[in-house]
Amino acid sequence: MLRYSRNKNLMSDDEIILLSQKKVCVLGLGGLGGYIVEMLSRIGVGSLTLVDGDVFDETNLNRQLFSSMNNLGSSKALEAEKRVKGINPLTKVIPVYEFVDSSNAMKIIANHDVIVDALDSIDLRKYIAKVCTELNLPLVHGAIAGWYGQVATIYPNDTTLDILYPKDIKRGIEKELGNPSFTPALVASIQVSEVIKLLLNRGDLLRNSFMMIDLYTNDIEVIKTK
Repeated sequence: MLRYSRNKNLMSDDEIILLSQKKVCVLGLGGLGGYIVEMLSRIGVGSLTLVDGDVFDETNLNRQLFSSMNNLGSSKALEAEKRVKGINPLTKVIPVYEFVDSSNAMKIIANHDVIVDALDSIDLRKYIAKVCTELNLPLVHGAIAGWYGQVATIYPNDTTLDILYPKDIKRGIEKELGNPSFTPALVASIQVSEVIKLLLNRGDLLRNSFMMIDLYTNDIEVIKTK
């Protein structure tokens, strides 16, 4: 198919078909989530569950891909659904107009191949990791703050998030450092590459490790946790 012809230098026809059969759940459709959804739909993932109970406001315009002056006040999940349908009608979209939490996480996350963390709550991230362990699903984590970002791929029972976020850390530093337009795009790209490697079962993953990105000093380091 001409749509995916530029994918063929990095994946086979069989792998393109395989991607079209996979299901990915993206939790959070803000700075990270918008870019993640954009790339997953363009590369040809077959089904995307898009989860966010929030609406766009003016503070989102500096970095959130799907926000515009024309859709302030609109549901992020609805706008993400519209965006995917405009990009790739072959991708099935399941919008979820709710915030994920302990009351609905199991139901939302079940029956996917990969879960993507684009959330902004440390406690919620840890809870989602526990649910993924119960469901035996891999989780691709990403976080951003100012010039900095981090990415990790977490399998069931991995302890990466506990290392990244010790018990005494209850909130991220993005409120103090801000979030510009460029950091989410970069971190989301790395998250998507991890998702694709998981779905195709090839390549080296950021498992039992995490990538730390400092765009201010151009320092990128992969730190092993085991």
